[in-house]
Amino acid sequence: MDLNLGLNLALPELIIAVGALVILVFGAFRGDKGMTSVSALCGVVLIAAAYFAAFVEHVGNRRFEFPILILLATLGMSMMVSAGDLIALYIGIELQSLALYVLAAFRRDDPKGSEAGLKYFVLGALSSGLLLYGASLVYGFTGSMNFNDIAAAAANQQTGLIFGLVFLICGLAFKISAAPFHMWTPDVYEGAPTPVVAFAAGAPKFAALVLIARVLMGGFEDSIEQWRQVILAISVLSFVVGGLGGLMQKNIKRLMAYSSIANMGYALLAIAAGTEYGVQALLLFSVLYMVDTLGMFAVQMSLARKGQPVENVADLTGMSKINMPMTIVITVLMLSLLGMPPLGGFWGKYYIFGSALAVEGLWPFAALGLAASVLSAFYYLRILKVMWFDAPTGEMDKAPVEAKWIAYGAAAFAFPVAMLALHWLDPLAQMASSSFGLK
Repeated sequence: MDLNLGLNLALPELIIAVGALVILVFGAFRGDKGMTSVSALCGVVLIAAAYFAAFVEHVGNRRFEFPILILLATLGMSMMVSAGDLIALYIGIELQSLALYVLAAFRRDDPKGSEAGLKYFVLGALSSGLLLYGASLVYGFTGSMNFNDIAAAAANQQTGLIFGLVFLICGLAFKISAAPFHMWTPDVYEGAPTPVVAFAAGAPKFAALVLIARVLMGGFEDSIEQWRQVILAISVLSFVVGGLGGLMQKNIKRLMAYSSIANMGYALLAIAAGTEYGVQALLLFSVLYMVDTLGMFAVQMSLARKGQPVENVADLTGMSKINMPMTIVITVLMLSLLGMPPLGGFWGKYYIFGSALAVEGLWPFAALGLAASVLSAFYYLRILKVMWFDAPTGEMDKAPVEAKWIAYGAAAFAFPVAMLALHWLDPLAQMASSSFGLK
Protein backbone atom coordinates (compact mmCIF):
# COMPACT_ATOMS: atom_id res chain seq x y z
CA MET A 1 0.00 0.00 0.00
CA ASP A 2 1.21 3.50 -0.83
CA LEU A 3 2.60 5.30 2.24
CA ASN A 4 0.54 8.46 1.75
CA LEU A 5 -2.63 6.43 1.17
CA GLY A 6 -1.99 4.40 4.31
CA LEU A 7 -1.46 7.51 6.42
CA ASN A 8 -4.57 9.16 5.03
CA LEU A 9 -6.67 6.09 5.85
CA ALA A 10 -5.20 6.00 9.36
CA LEU A 11 -6.05 9.62 10.14
CA PRO A 12 -9.35 8.97 11.98
CA GLU A 13 -7.76 6.38 14.29
CA LEU A 14 -4.78 8.64 14.95
CA ILE A 15 -7.04 11.57 15.78
CA ILE A 16 -9.01 9.50 18.30
CA ALA A 17 -5.83 8.16 19.91
CA VAL A 18 -4.14 11.54 20.22
CA GLY A 19 -7.38 13.15 21.37
CA ALA A 20 -7.72 10.58 24.16
CA LEU A 21 -4.17 11.36 25.26
CA VAL A 22 -4.98 15.05 25.47
CA ILE A 23 -8.09 14.36 27.54
CA LEU A 24 -6.09 12.29 30.03
CA VAL A 25 -2.95 14.41 30.28
CA PHE A 26 -3.96 18.02 29.71
CA GLY A 27 -7.66 18.02 30.58
CA ALA A 28 -8.09 20.50 27.75
CA PHE A 29 -11.41 19.20 26.43
CA ARG A 30 -14.53 20.06 28.38
CA GLY A 31 -16.55 16.86 28.15
CA ASP A 32 -19.30 16.47 25.59
CA LYS A 33 -19.49 20.21 24.91
CA GLY A 34 -16.49 20.05 22.62
CA MET A 35 -16.98 16.69 20.97
CA THR A 36 -19.31 17.83 18.17
CA SER A 37 -16.85 20.50 17.11
CA VAL A 38 -13.96 18.04 17.26
CA SER A 39 -15.88 15.62 15.02
CA ALA A 40 -16.55 18.39 12.52
CA LEU A 41 -12.87 19.32 12.42
CA CYS A 42 -11.91 15.68 11.86
CA GLY A 43 -14.22 15.61 8.86
CA VAL A 44 -12.43 18.60 7.37
CA VAL A 45 -9.13 16.80 7.94
CA LEU A 46 -10.25 13.84 5.84
CA ILE A 47 -11.30 16.19 3.02
CA ALA A 48 -7.87 17.84 3.18
CA ALA A 49 -6.27 14.40 2.88
CA ALA A 50 -8.33 13.74 -0.25
CA TYR A 51 -7.18 17.10 -1.61
CA PHE A 52 -3.57 16.10 -1.09
CA ALA A 53 -4.09 12.79 -2.86
CA ALA A 54 -5.07 14.70 -5.99
CA PHE A 55 -2.36 17.30 -5.47
CA VAL A 56 0.57 14.87 -5.28
CA GLU A 57 -0.56 13.13 -8.45
CA HIS A 58 -0.11 16.44 -10.26
CA VAL A 59 3.21 17.57 -8.79
CA GLY A 60 4.79 14.16 -8.20
CA ASN A 61 5.92 15.23 -4.74
CA ARG A 62 4.89 12.58 -2.22
CA ARG A 63 5.89 13.39 1.36
CA PHE A 64 4.68 11.60 4.45
CA GLU A 65 4.88 14.78 6.56
CA PHE A 66 1.66 16.23 5.14
CA PRO A 67 -0.92 14.06 6.94
CA ILE A 68 1.11 14.28 10.16
CA LEU A 69 1.12 18.08 10.03
CA ILE A 70 -2.61 18.09 9.25
CA LEU A 71 -3.13 15.85 12.28
CA LEU A 72 -1.14 18.18 14.55
CA ALA A 73 -3.07 21.21 13.29
CA THR A 74 -6.33 19.38 13.95
CA LEU A 75 -5.25 18.49 17.47
CA GLY A 76 -4.47 22.16 18.08
CA MET A 77 -7.87 23.23 16.75
CA SER A 78 -9.61 20.64 18.91
CA MET A 79 -7.90 22.08 21.98
CA MET A 80 -8.80 25.61 20.90
CA VAL A 81 -12.54 25.09 20.56
CA SER A 82 -12.83 23.24 23.87
CA ALA A 83 -10.23 25.06 26.00
CA GLY A 84 -11.35 26.04 29.49
CA ASP A 85 -8.46 28.33 30.33
CA LEU A 86 -5.90 30.61 28.69
CA ILE A 87 -3.06 28.07 28.92
CA ALA A 88 -4.95 25.39 26.97
CA LEU A 89 -6.06 28.12 24.57
CA TYR A 90 -2.48 29.19 23.85
CA ILE A 91 -1.16 25.63 23.51
CA GLY A 92 -3.91 24.82 21.02
CA ILE A 93 -3.31 27.96 18.97
CA GLU A 94 0.45 27.44 18.79
CA LEU A 95 0.15 23.75 17.92
CA GLN A 96 -2.18 24.61 15.07
CA SER A 97 -0.11 27.60 13.93
CA LEU A 98 3.27 25.85 13.86
CA ALA A 99 1.86 23.07 11.69
CA LEU A 100 0.31 25.61 9.31
CA TYR A 101 3.59 27.56 9.01
CA VAL A 102 5.32 24.41 7.75
CA LEU A 103 2.43 23.48 5.47
CA ALA A 104 2.46 26.95 3.89
CA ALA A 105 6.11 26.40 2.87
CA PHE A 106 5.54 22.75 1.94
CA ARG A 107 6.93 23.25 -1.57
CA ARG A 108 10.46 23.98 -0.42
CA ASP A 109 11.82 24.51 -3.92
CA ASP A 110 9.21 27.12 -4.80
CA PRO A 111 10.31 30.71 -3.94
CA LYS A 112 6.70 31.83 -3.52
CA GLY A 113 6.01 28.96 -1.15
CA SER A 114 9.06 29.74 0.97
CA GLU A 115 8.11 33.41 1.05
CA ALA A 116 4.56 32.52 2.10
CA GLY A 117 5.78 30.32 4.94
CA LEU A 118 8.27 32.93 6.17
CA LYS A 119 5.73 35.78 6.15
CA TYR A 120 3.18 33.61 7.88
CA PHE A 121 5.70 32.64 10.56
CA VAL A 122 7.03 36.15 11.28
CA LEU A 123 3.61 37.79 11.48
CA GLY A 124 2.25 34.80 13.38
CA ALA A 125 4.99 35.24 15.98
CA LEU A 126 3.92 38.87 16.38
CA SER A 127 0.30 37.83 16.93
CA SER A 128 1.41 35.24 19.50
CA GLY A 129 3.24 38.00 21.35
CA LEU A 130 0.09 40.12 21.43
CA LEU A 131 -1.91 37.13 22.64
CA LEU A 132 0.56 36.32 25.42
CA TYR A 133 0.77 39.94 26.55
CA GLY A 134 -3.01 40.11 26.72
CA ALA A 135 -3.17 36.82 28.64
CA SER A 136 -0.57 38.06 31.14
CA LEU A 137 -2.58 41.24 31.76
CA VAL A 138 -5.77 39.25 32.23
CA TYR A 139 -4.02 36.91 34.66
CA GLY A 140 -2.47 39.84 36.52
CA PHE A 141 -5.83 41.53 37.12
CA THR A 142 -7.89 38.40 37.82
CA GLY A 143 -5.39 36.01 39.41
CA SER A 144 -6.68 33.13 37.30
CA MET A 145 -6.42 31.60 33.84
CA ASN A 146 -9.80 29.87 34.02
CA PHE A 147 -12.59 31.38 31.92
CA ASN A 148 -15.18 31.06 34.72
CA ASP A 149 -12.94 32.84 37.24
CA ILE A 150 -12.14 35.53 34.68
CA ALA A 151 -15.87 36.06 34.10
CA ALA A 152 -16.43 36.58 37.83
CA ALA A 153 -13.58 39.09 38.03
CA ALA A 154 -14.65 40.89 34.84
CA ALA A 155 -17.88 41.94 36.57
CA ASN A 156 -15.82 44.56 38.43
CA GLN A 157 -14.98 46.30 35.11
CA GLN A 158 -11.27 46.85 35.78
CA THR A 159 -9.61 49.10 33.20
CA GLY A 160 -6.44 47.01 33.07
CA LEU A 161 -8.48 43.90 32.36
CA ILE A 162 -10.05 45.61 29.34
CA PHE A 163 -6.56 46.42 28.02
CA GLY A 164 -5.65 42.76 28.31
CA LEU A 165 -8.82 41.79 26.49
CA VAL A 166 -8.00 44.15 23.60
CA PHE A 167 -4.60 42.47 23.14
CA LEU A 168 -6.28 39.06 23.24
CA ILE A 169 -8.71 40.13 20.51
CA CYS A 170 -5.88 41.48 18.35
CA GLY A 171 -3.94 38.22 18.63
CA LEU A 172 -7.01 36.16 17.76
CA ALA A 173 -8.01 38.48 14.89
CA PHE A 174 -4.75 37.54 13.15
CA LYS A 175 -5.80 33.88 13.13
CA ILE A 176 -8.95 34.67 11.13
CA SER A 177 -7.16 37.19 8.86
CA ALA A 178 -9.45 40.04 9.91
CA ALA A 179 -8.32 43.57 9.00
CA PRO A 180 -6.03 45.24 9.98
CA PHE A 181 -4.28 41.94 10.85
CA HIS A 182 -4.70 40.52 7.36
CA MET A 183 -1.33 41.42 5.82
CA TRP A 184 -0.18 37.81 5.52
CA THR A 185 -3.32 36.47 3.86
CA PRO A 186 -2.97 37.32 0.12
CA ASP A 187 0.69 36.24 -0.07
CA VAL A 188 0.13 33.00 1.85
CA TYR A 189 -2.93 32.11 -0.22
CA GLU A 190 -0.98 32.70 -3.44
CA GLY A 191 2.26 30.98 -2.44
CA ALA A 192 1.07 27.96 -0.47
CA PRO A 193 -0.08 24.73 -2.19
CA THR A 194 -3.77 24.83 -3.06
CA PRO A 195 -4.76 21.89 -0.76
CA VAL A 196 -3.04 23.68 2.14
CA VAL A 197 -4.88 26.92 1.37
CA ALA A 198 -8.18 25.03 1.17
CA PHE A 199 -7.53 23.57 4.62
CA ALA A 200 -6.20 26.80 6.18
CA ALA A 201 -9.09 28.86 4.79
CA GLY A 202 -11.65 26.61 6.46
CA ALA A 203 -11.09 24.63 9.63
CA PRO A 204 -8.53 26.89 11.40
CA LYS A 205 -10.68 29.97 10.88
CA PHE A 206 -13.77 28.12 12.04
CA ALA A 207 -11.93 27.06 15.21
CA ALA A 208 -10.63 30.59 15.81
CA LEU A 209 -14.10 32.14 15.37
CA VAL A 210 -15.58 29.69 17.87
CA LEU A 211 -12.73 30.45 20.25
CA ILE A 212 -13.30 34.21 19.99
CA ALA A 213 -16.99 33.70 20.74
CA ARG A 214 -16.24 31.47 23.74
CA VAL A 215 -13.64 33.83 25.20
CA LEU A 216 -15.75 36.97 24.81
CA MET A 217 -19.12 35.52 25.80
CA GLY A 218 -17.82 33.05 28.34
CA GLY A 219 -15.06 35.05 30.03
CA PHE A 220 -16.04 38.67 29.40
CA GLU A 221 -19.82 38.64 29.12
CA ASP A 222 -20.17 41.52 31.61
CA SER A 223 -17.76 43.67 29.55
CA ILE A 224 -19.76 43.40 26.34
CA GLU A 225 -20.08 47.16 25.85
CA GLN A 226 -16.28 47.48 25.85
CA TRP A 227 -15.29 44.58 23.61
CA ARG A 228 -18.22 45.12 21.23
CA GLN A 229 -16.66 48.41 20.10
CA VAL A 230 -13.36 46.68 19.26
CA ILE A 231 -15.09 43.83 17.40
CA LEU A 232 -17.24 46.25 15.40
CA ALA A 233 -14.19 48.32 14.39
CA ILE A 234 -12.37 45.20 13.15
CA SER A 235 -15.53 44.02 11.41
CA VAL A 236 -15.99 47.28 9.47
CA LEU A 237 -12.31 47.39 8.50
CA SER A 238 -12.61 43.83 7.20
CA PHE A 239 -15.64 44.79 5.10
CA VAL A 240 -13.78 47.68 3.52
CA VAL A 241 -10.41 45.99 2.99
CA GLY A 242 -11.95 42.77 1.67
CA GLY A 243 -14.32 44.58 -0.66
CA LEU A 244 -11.87 47.09 -2.10
CA GLY A 245 -8.82 44.81 -2.16
CA GLY A 246 -10.56 42.11 -4.18
CA LEU A 247 -11.47 44.53 -6.97
CA MET A 248 -7.85 44.79 -8.12
CA GLN A 249 -6.92 41.10 -8.02
CA LYS A 250 -6.19 39.04 -11.12
CA ASN A 251 -4.96 35.94 -9.29
CA ILE A 252 -7.78 33.63 -8.19
CA LYS A 253 -6.24 32.69 -4.86
CA ARG A 254 -5.46 36.31 -3.97
CA LEU A 255 -9.05 37.18 -4.86
CA MET A 256 -10.25 34.42 -2.53
CA ALA A 257 -7.98 35.83 0.18
CA TYR A 258 -9.73 39.19 0.07
CA SER A 259 -13.08 37.42 -0.07
CA SER A 260 -12.06 35.64 3.12
CA ILE A 261 -11.15 38.93 4.81
CA ALA A 262 -14.57 40.39 3.97
CA ASN A 263 -16.39 37.27 5.14
CA MET A 264 -14.57 37.33 8.47
CA GLY A 265 -16.03 40.81 8.89
CA TYR A 266 -19.53 39.35 8.56
CA ALA A 267 -18.71 36.63 11.09
CA LEU A 268 -17.43 39.20 13.59
CA LEU A 269 -20.67 41.16 13.20
CA ALA A 270 -22.53 38.14 14.60
CA ILE A 271 -20.09 37.94 17.53
CA ALA A 272 -20.59 41.66 18.20
CA ALA A 273 -24.30 40.99 18.71
CA GLY A 274 -23.34 39.14 21.89
CA THR A 275 -26.50 37.02 21.87
CA GLU A 276 -27.32 33.34 21.52
CA TYR A 277 -28.88 34.12 18.14
CA GLY A 278 -25.60 35.76 17.14
CA VAL A 279 -23.69 32.60 18.05
CA GLN A 280 -26.09 30.48 16.02
CA ALA A 281 -25.70 32.82 13.06
CA LEU A 282 -21.91 32.66 13.41
CA LEU A 283 -21.82 28.86 13.34
CA LEU A 284 -24.21 28.56 10.41
CA PHE A 285 -22.43 31.21 8.38
CA SER A 286 -19.04 29.62 9.07
CA VAL A 287 -20.15 26.18 7.91
CA LEU A 288 -21.74 27.52 4.72
CA TYR A 289 -18.70 29.70 3.98
CA MET A 290 -16.35 26.73 4.50
CA VAL A 291 -18.31 24.64 1.98
CA ASP A 292 -18.22 27.37 -0.68
CA THR A 293 -14.52 28.05 -0.14
CA LEU A 294 -13.63 24.37 -0.20
CA GLY A 295 -15.51 24.02 -3.47
CA MET A 296 -13.71 26.94 -5.10
CA PHE A 297 -10.27 25.60 -4.25
CA ALA A 298 -11.33 22.15 -5.46
CA VAL A 299 -12.32 23.80 -8.74
CA GLN A 300 -8.91 25.41 -9.03
CA MET A 301 -7.20 22.08 -8.41
CA SER A 302 -9.31 20.41 -11.06
CA LEU A 303 -8.50 22.91 -13.83
CA ALA A 304 -5.31 23.17 -15.88
CA ARG A 305 -4.20 24.39 -19.30
CA LYS A 306 -1.24 22.82 -21.11
CA GLY A 307 -0.05 21.13 -17.95
CA GLN A 308 -0.09 24.35 -15.91
CA PRO A 309 -2.64 24.94 -13.12
CA VAL A 310 -5.24 27.64 -13.61
CA GLU A 311 -4.11 30.56 -11.44
CA ASN A 312 -5.55 33.75 -12.91
CA VAL A 313 -9.06 34.94 -13.68
CA ALA A 314 -8.03 35.30 -17.33
CA ASP A 315 -7.34 31.54 -17.46
CA LEU A 316 -11.09 30.95 -17.11
CA THR A 317 -11.85 32.84 -20.33
CA GLY A 318 -14.61 31.21 -22.38
CA MET A 319 -14.83 28.23 -20.08
CA SER A 320 -18.57 27.78 -20.66
CA LYS A 321 -17.77 26.71 -24.22
CA ILE A 322 -15.14 24.18 -23.09
CA ASN A 323 -16.26 22.70 -19.76
CA MET A 324 -19.92 23.43 -19.03
CA PRO A 325 -20.27 21.27 -15.86
CA MET A 326 -17.38 23.01 -14.10
CA THR A 327 -18.61 26.40 -15.32
CA ILE A 328 -21.95 25.74 -13.62
CA VAL A 329 -20.15 24.68 -10.43
CA ILE A 330 -18.11 27.90 -10.34
CA THR A 331 -21.23 29.95 -11.05
CA VAL A 332 -23.12 28.36 -8.16
CA LEU A 333 -20.20 28.81 -5.75
CA MET A 334 -19.57 32.42 -6.76
CA LEU A 335 -23.24 33.35 -6.41
CA SER A 336 -23.37 31.59 -3.05
CA LEU A 337 -20.32 33.52 -1.80
CA LEU A 338 -21.99 36.69 -3.05
CA GLY A 339 -25.12 35.83 -1.05
CA MET A 340 -27.54 35.37 -3.91
CA PRO A 341 -30.86 33.74 -2.92
CA PRO A 342 -31.79 30.95 -2.63
CA LEU A 343 -28.24 29.55 -2.31
CA GLY A 344 -26.62 28.63 0.99
CA GLY A 345 -24.49 31.77 1.21
CA PHE A 346 -27.64 33.91 1.19
CA TRP A 347 -29.00 32.16 4.27
CA GLY A 348 -25.68 32.55 6.06
CA LYS A 349 -25.71 36.31 5.53
CA TYR A 350 -29.44 36.45 6.30
CA TYR A 351 -28.76 35.06 9.76
CA ILE A 352 -25.73 37.33 10.25
CA PHE A 353 -27.61 40.53 9.43
CA GLY A 354 -30.65 39.30 11.35
CA SER A 355 -28.58 38.82 14.51
CA ALA A 356 -27.19 42.36 14.17
CA LEU A 357 -30.58 43.95 13.52
CA ALA A 358 -31.98 42.23 16.62
CA VAL A 359 -29.60 44.29 18.82
CA GLU A 360 -30.32 47.96 19.36
CA GLY A 361 -27.76 50.26 17.75
CA LEU A 362 -26.18 47.73 15.37
CA TRP A 363 -28.34 48.44 12.30
CA PRO A 364 -25.79 50.93 10.81
CA PHE A 365 -23.14 48.21 10.88
CA ALA A 366 -25.53 45.75 9.25
CA ALA A 367 -26.14 48.36 6.54
CA LEU A 368 -22.38 48.76 6.04
CA GLY A 369 -22.04 45.01 5.73
CA LEU A 370 -24.78 44.91 3.12
CA ALA A 371 -23.08 47.70 1.15
CA ALA A 372 -19.76 45.83 1.35
CA SER A 373 -21.50 42.71 0.04
CA VAL A 374 -22.70 44.69 -2.98
CA LEU A 375 -19.14 45.97 -3.50
CA SER A 376 -17.79 42.42 -3.41
CA ALA A 377 -20.26 41.47 -6.13
CA PHE A 378 -18.04 43.20 -8.70
CA TYR A 379 -15.17 40.73 -8.42
CA TYR A 380 -17.45 37.70 -8.11
CA LEU A 381 -19.45 38.71 -11.19
CA ARG A 382 -16.28 39.50 -13.13
CA ILE A 383 -15.36 35.81 -12.98
CA LEU A 384 -18.80 34.87 -14.30
CA LYS A 385 -18.51 37.40 -17.12
CA VAL A 386 -15.13 35.99 -18.20
CA MET A 387 -16.45 32.42 -18.22
CA TRP A 388 -19.80 32.96 -19.91
CA PHE A 389 -19.28 35.82 -22.35
CA ASP A 390 -15.61 35.86 -23.44
CA ALA A 391 -14.14 33.73 -26.22
CA PRO A 392 -12.11 30.65 -25.14
CA THR A 393 -8.32 30.73 -25.42
CA GLY A 394 -7.62 26.98 -25.44
CA GLU A 395 -8.67 23.55 -24.21
CA MET A 396 -8.60 22.47 -20.57
CA ASP A 397 -6.59 19.47 -19.37
CA LYS A 398 -8.26 16.41 -17.84
CA ALA A 399 -9.28 17.09 -14.23
CA PRO A 400 -8.23 14.98 -11.20
CA VAL A 401 -11.21 12.90 -10.11
CA GLU A 402 -10.87 13.66 -6.38
CA ALA A 403 -10.88 17.44 -6.74
CA LYS A 404 -13.61 17.39 -9.37
CA TRP A 405 -16.08 15.48 -7.21
CA ILE A 406 -15.35 17.62 -4.16
CA ALA A 407 -16.22 20.66 -6.28
CA TYR A 408 -19.45 19.03 -7.51
CA GLY A 409 -20.41 18.13 -3.94
CA ALA A 410 -19.78 21.65 -2.65
CA ALA A 411 -21.96 23.16 -5.37
CA ALA A 412 -24.74 20.62 -4.79
CA PHE A 413 -24.69 21.34 -1.06
CA ALA A 414 -25.80 24.94 -1.64
CA PHE A 415 -29.21 23.89 -2.98
CA PRO A 416 -30.49 21.47 -0.30
CA VAL A 417 -29.36 23.86 2.42
CA ALA A 418 -31.41 26.65 0.83
CA MET A 419 -34.47 24.51 0.13
CA LEU A 420 -34.62 23.09 3.67
CA ALA A 421 -33.71 26.37 5.37
CA LEU A 422 -37.08 27.35 6.84
CA HIS A 423 -37.58 24.15 8.87
CA TRP A 424 -34.01 22.84 9.16
CA LEU A 425 -31.55 25.68 9.75
CA ASP A 426 -33.05 26.95 13.01
CA PRO A 427 -32.90 23.59 14.85
CA LEU A 428 -29.45 22.94 13.41
CA ALA A 429 -28.21 26.30 14.66
CA GLN A 430 -29.57 25.69 18.14
CA MET A 431 -27.90 22.29 18.36
CA ALA A 432 -24.61 23.70 17.07
CA SER A 433 -24.67 26.52 19.62
CA SER A 434 -25.40 24.23 22.57
CA SER A 435 -22.69 21.76 21.52
CA PHE A 436 -20.03 24.41 22.15
CA GLY A 437 -21.38 25.32 25.58
CA LEU A 438 -21.82 28.98 24.68
CA LYS A 439 -24.02 31.27 26.69
